[in-house]
Amino acid sequence: MKFTEGYWHRSERSNPVYAAQAYKIEKIKNGMRVVAPEKKIESRADALNVGTITVEFTSTAKNIISVRSYHHQGYEVKDVEFDKNTDPQPVEVEINEKEALMKVNEITIRIDREHWNYQFEAEGEILTSCGFRNLGYMRYDREISSMLPGDNYLKADYDPYMLTELSLAPGECVYGLGERFTAFVKNGQVVETWNEDGGTSSQVAYKSIPFYMTSRGYGILVDHADNVSFEVASEKVEYVGFSVPGEELRYQFIYGKNNKEVLSNYTALTGRPALPPAWSFGLWLSTSFTTDYDEETTTSFIQGMRDRDIPLDVFHFDCFWMEELNWTNLEWDQRIFPDPEAMLKRYHEKGLKISVWINPYLAQGTEMFKEAQEYGYLLSRKDGKGVKQIDNWQPGMALVDFTNQEAAEWFQGNLKHLLDMGVDCFKTDFGERIPVDVEYYDGSKPEAMHNYYTHLYNRAVFEVLEEVKGKEEAVLFARSATAGGQQFPVHWGGDSTASYASMAETLRGGLSFAMSGFSFWSHDIGGFERTTNPDLYKRWVQFGLLSTHSRLHGSESYRVPWNFDEESVEILKKFTKLKMTLMPYLYSMSVKAKESGIPVMRPMVLEFERDPAVKYLDMQYMLGDSLLVAPIFNKAGSAEYYLPAGSWTHYLTGEVKEGGRWYQEKYDYNSLPLYVRENTILPVGSRNDRAEYNYQNDLTLKLYQLQNNRKAEVEIPDIYGKIALKVEASKEKDRIIIKISKLAENLKIKIYDFNEFKAVNGAEAEIEANILKLSALEKEVEIRL
Repeated sequence: MKFTEGYWHRSERSNPVYAAQAYKIEKIKNGMRVVAPEKKIESRADALNVGTITVEFTSTAKNIISVRSYHHQGYEVKDVEFDKNTDPQPVEVEINEKEALMKVNEITIRIDREHWNYQFEAEGEILTSCGFRNLGYMRYDREISSMLPGDNYLKADYDPYMLTELSLAPGECVYGLGERFTAFVKNGQVVETWNEDGGTSSQVAYKSIPFYMTSRGYGILVDHADNVSFEVASEKVEYVGFSVPGEELRYQFIYGKNNKEVLSNYTALTGRPALPPAWSFGLWLSTSFTTDYDEETTTSFIQGMRDRDIPLDVFHFDCFWMEELNWTNLEWDQRIFPDPEAMLKRYHEKGLKISVWINPYLAQGTEMFKEAQEYGYLLSRKDGKGVKQIDNWQPGMALVDFTNQEAAEWFQGNLKHLLDMGVDCFKTDFGERIPVDVEYYDGSKPEAMHNYYTHLYNRAVFEVLEEVKGKEEAVLFARSATAGGQQFPVHWGGDSTASYASMAETLRGGLSFAMSGFSFWSHDIGGFERTTNPDLYKRWVQFGLLSTHSRLHGSESYRVPWNFDEESVEILKKFTKLKMTLMPYLYSMSVKAKESGIPVMRPMVLEFERDPAVKYLDMQYMLGDSLLVAPIFNKAGSAEYYLPAGSWTHYLTGEVKEGGRWYQEKYDYNSLPLYVRENTILPVGSRNDRAEYNYQNDLTLKLYQLQNNRKAEVEIPDIYGKIALKVEASKEKDRIIIKISKLAENLKIKIYDFNEFKAVNGAEAEIEANILKLSALEKEVEIRL
């Protein structure tokens, strides 16, 4: 929200009180407090008729500082704060006449007492600062008043806002703020963190996260579930400004030595992701949305995939598994599915997991609605006239009030019925269309609950999955989120359109989402709206199968490949099987994500932050530590991509390229830029028919471009996320040493080094080490070149 007119002029509507002097500073528990008047106080008279802003700096956790600014201390609102894992650290505070210093871990906060300014420092460098007219209290649209009777200035009304602005250095880029489909670098953008169902083609987002990080090694979480208005180098081009309604503003300053550490510290604070089950990484096939289907149709799709040898792990029933006008009543439409339990049993026997669509809105006329109304489990109208209902999705729909624990448990109980029947997971759709003219059971502020509602909704569903299926089996397919939602994977990118432009904006959204702390992400292959053509379908298949999770889904038409052309069948088969063989690697990266909060699908700047060429890259990404993916976004098959410094090997062809430069090439549908980083041990599985299998059996380890005096290592988990095998390789002149810490029997390993081992005819020469029935925990294999 803009409170100025240009840089120098204040808006006539804002009536600001800006911090002008750090007049009073004192040490408090875990930090320090500063009282900042709106003008310099140089005499006793200056202390009259003056407003102040109080700022408190306290330690939240290692390398995380909480900053709380407020105007009127007694102002109360039923606000919502995000859940945080706090661990306050020892704090040193030094106060003298010129400045105050607060030191905690690697962060120093320095406050200039004479000229209002505070700055965050680390390793002797100023990271960001808040100075002249950067901290303000706004009496927005204050009424003009006088001291005449009936017009008392003490009764003048206005909307209060708090504002903080933090400086940006030249060339500093801002990332994150949720799954945003606008430009990847957020500089120059105005961002409102207000979740809405807006598709993928505008500034509106399904997943607004009031967290950003910059290319200078820090992140900011604005700790308000309400709408936070960000001016990212927009109102003032040297600053990121953020404002909230009310008399208080809270944010967390998060430091890290690199971008990964910032993100890891942020997810340690707001919650690390659960590890999705291995089967969820396989291909999901959906009925699509408004298509006409019954059991015969769905069975034909499943059999069609099997007949064409296309691996399939999950089948999804979208909205019309329930009767129209009855969403959500969580009851199968008996006209179409007369015996769903028997049907699901048959599908389980085919090796499939089952997903069904749900949302938290209940249509009137259903038994669920009647029961929820009777027990008071629905959001109430603010005017006291009963249940809040809306017609813009289903007739008379009402919303479950998840602030009422009994209501949440009641909703979970209805889901248990489906789980007992044979459903394995849920697509938790919607959660964004949350009205504010309502009352919550716990009295929460409706504006703050607008975004936070989805957190309670997805948490309730995830918890019942953990309870019934077990923690190793719980997974969602969710559309909306707020800060902390990464704990309940997986999320997908919402309603894209069948076009290359929409495919590109989908990727931008996913990369921004990753920079907001989310590790697992998917999207509708081919686009949701409109029916894609065979060309786009095949290109999106490549992208979709090289994402953490992969789903075929659309709106008005089926997404089975034979509806496009026979080549589409072959391309889907090839890239699905490719992903299945990469599961030991992908699942290893997923275990790391669970432990560290570093996403599997990563923007280039997260992995190569010291390379200035990657700051703005949003059409390629890293899939884990070692794989670089550059999807193709045009009918011509032209790829333009950048390889950072080092040697890179094309995974499908074995061609080696030197990095530190751009490449432009053409690819047919069987390939795309998919490169392996040097010093990589890439674990490749022995099966290509499913995502969940024993990753240690007949494992192939591909060793890529191992450099002299460098070490490569990999940890391969079992299907429950426990590390079952550790492999380390090092190279010294004429030999490679491979150390295997083994927890599995009958291990077979094939080792390739595309740099050293080339046959005369140019084909790859294979060095194979068969290691059978090892009894020692560690085995060394030496290969002489």
